[in-house]
Amino acid sequence: MMRTSRSVYRHAELERLFDPQSVAIYGASPNPKSFAARTIANLAKYRGRIWRINPRYDKIGDEACYPSLAALPQTPDCVIFAVPRAGIEAALLECAANGVGGAVVFASGYAETGHPEHAAEQARLSAIARETGLRIIGPNCLGYINFASSALMSFASGEFKVDPPRGAGIGIVSQSGALGFALGQAEHRGMRLSHVLTLGNGADMHVADEIAYLADDPACAVIACLFEGMAQPLQLLEAGELAWKAGKPVVVCKLGLGEAAATAALSHTGSLAGSTQAYRALFERAGFITVPAIEHVLETAAFFAKTGRPRARGVAAMGASGGALIAATDAAEAHAVPMPQPPEDMKQRLRPYVPEFGALRNPCDLTAMMTKDNSIAGKAIEAMLDGDTYGAIVLPHTSLSRANVERTQAMGEAGRRSGKPVCISYSGGWIGGPSTLEAEMNPHLQCFQSIDRCYATLAAWHRREDRLLAEARYGPRRRERVSDPRAAEKAAALLAAAPSTSLTEREAKQVLATYGVPVVREALVQSAAEAANAAQALGFPVALKVESPTIAHKTEAGVIRLNLASAAEVRAAYDAVMTSARAWAPHALVNGVLVQPMVPAGVEVMVGARIDPQFGALIAVGLGGILVELLKDTVLDLAPVTAREARSLLGRLKGSALLAGFRGSPGVDLDALAELIVRLSELADDQRDRLVEFDVNPLICVGPRIVAVDGLIVRAAQARPA
Repeated sequence: MMRTSRSVYRHAELERLFDPQSVAIYGASPNPKSFAARTIANLAKYRGRIWRINPRYDKIGDEACYPSLAALPQTPDCVIFAVPRAGIEAALLECAANGVGGAVVFASGYAETGHPEHAAEQARLSAIARETGLRIIGPNCLGYINFASSALMSFASGEFKVDPPRGAGIGIVSQSGALGFALGQAEHRGMRLSHVLTLGNGADMHVADEIAYLADDPACAVIACLFEGMAQPLQLLEAGELAWKAGKPVVVCKLGLGEAAATAALSHTGSLAGSTQAYRALFERAGFITVPAIEHVLETAAFFAKTGRPRARGVAAMGASGGALIAATDAAEAHAVPMPQPPEDMKQRLRPYVPEFGALRNPCDLTAMMTKDNSIAGKAIEAMLDGDTYGAIVLPHTSLSRANVERTQAMGEAGRRSGKPVCISYSGGWIGGPSTLEAEMNPHLQCFQSIDRCYATLAAWHRREDRLLAEARYGPRRRERVSDPRAAEKAAALLAAAPSTSLTEREAKQVLATYGVPVVREALVQSAAEAANAAQALGFPVALKVESPTIAHKTEAGVIRLNLASAAEVRAAYDAVMTSARAWAPHALVNGVLVQPMVPAGVEVMVGARIDPQFGALIAVGLGGILVELLKDTVLDLAPVTAREARSLLGRLKGSALLAGFRGSPGVDLDALAELIVRLSELADDQRDRLVEFDVNPLICVGPRIVAVDGLIVRAAQARPA
């Protein structure tokens, strides 16, 4: 795997920055509209010591103002820079020389401008951090909030209560300061928040560092991340492992999914927006919970902050609206959340609360009769959550009223007694309506603004549990090499010996064979007569293919002939493919023609890899042959993979039913196919400094037999440094 430039910063390294006992404001000013004055005003509830630094003033208001950092009574843990870009470098060096723990740099005009000289200035800030150990967030950042210490370390003008959370809360990590602080206002909705940590341009630390910090912070229960991109994304694996070991879910929303959005991300933060598929694979490997939109982030995180592990897989739905319950059933089906029917003994317990014209089933329609007695909902919830059938219940709310406050209390009490999630989804969109604040603040109620988001979160909850159970059964991810240990050396020699950067099919299959990939037998011939003799030796029927390092896509070039059953057909085919080759690429180097025995028809699978400068080796799996282009049914993972991960890739294909055997066709040996994927992922990882990409298409799978009948390898012009 591609190496990262450094390990992530740990909690102890960042504690003086993000939980300082004292802070100095560099560039303090009596102007109430200045960034410095606004920051000091935002620190009104901060319990630590605040110092002001500006050589132009002896006092600002009633508070002393110091001419320099060295003049302070003691060294502050953190310094906030509210000064223009020109004075930042020298001041940071002064901080480092005086033993300051961390710095927050508001100033903009660095790499985000796109000007080389400004990017060079940012690089010098990075060098200061790297060489001195001073931890820096920014430049071009909005600062951060530590709710546990009531520290609003920012000039932001948003309304924040900045009160300590009622128990461990949600820690927000956002590359965008504005978006991060916008989510931070969810405290007004009753959400428990522990931090809002922003990055700006990330001259020193990045997303992975802040996730790692929160993983070890006792005030944080769940990490919510708005992510744009980073230069060393594999650091997220280390941060994800820390969060996983700490039992803290990480909910991530990747911004910059399209080409236009990726450009916007670059101009906004100077960050690198990488391949969407690669990031998704990385998030999956790290154990992150991904959500598709900003609006999903906090609701999903709040659910995990309040909820333990599932005690049963089934989910119930209950309410007073038949239409809303039908919508719940649709959402459950869309997200593959099981909604089993209640057993008979549960029906007996529910019967007193369900009128005759209601629905004594799942979903359970209590009808509007539940509004006659505000205790009915709570009692019905308890009856339905008793036992092992259901691990959670969903209650779609179609209206809000003062009566809901009492009803919500009863629902929360039912959740407390059952120890299972009671999920309320609001259909009307009245955020802040009666009972919504009380429900959000209740530790036993999970609140959503849509039924679909509710079930998407329940599905993510189940997937996380699947991973926890698999880890308990098989142990943490452990990869054992499948290929011959000497394969790497042999393949490297073959790659180096290839006369062209684009290997011929025959040369590519020689490399594949070193990793134990079964390849079709073949002979290279230079005449029609030789082709006929080779076909006779290999056995009819045969296939003919032109071998040329410059004709990569042979089907399009018309240089393949299949199912040749006689010597005469072979001789004619030889002349035909050579004519096609000259017509397609008149100046192409042609080594001859490959003669191969036909492989019986079967399921065609493609396995390929590319070497990404950020992610290292990436392995792709899809249905092979022309279906790769036609259906675009491929999945991606970081190489190398384990056998279980390879099986998971196969299961995620939309056409996975073909592999199991479809309409009487024999199924593929999935264990054998998974092992080949592992071998090819090891090839990609071993040779990541020598390869650009490779493509094995197709692997023809017939029951237990799997054989590679074609292969393409493009090696790097020169080996990249490891």
